[in-house]
Amino acid sequence: MKTDIQKINGKIIATLVGELDTAAASQVEKELQPLFEAKGENIVIECEGLEYISSSGLRILLGILKNAIANGDSVVMSHVNDDIKNVFRLTGFINLFKFED
Repeated sequence: MKTDIQKINGKIIATLVGELDTAAASQVEKELQPLFEAKGENIVIECEGLEYISSSGLRILLGILKNAIANGDSVVMSHVNDDIKNVFRLTGFINLFKFED
């Protein structure tokens, strides 16, 4: 699993590539720590290269979303493939997150 975080035009863009499974979740959570601490910056999670997400990965994203909402910020999931979007649909997370292509 590979992650990258950049700040561009007042947004934090986190790119996820690979499989966000239980084995990778702990390391990914550490790497995404700046998203948990962001204040006054909207977050975009770029998922074009994300191939799989487990419940551990969903938990990380939910934590990021909760912190963003508490700070008046937003989280947008970008370029989510149909398989990953189906996981969001099955878990009800589809109603919590904003999605864009």
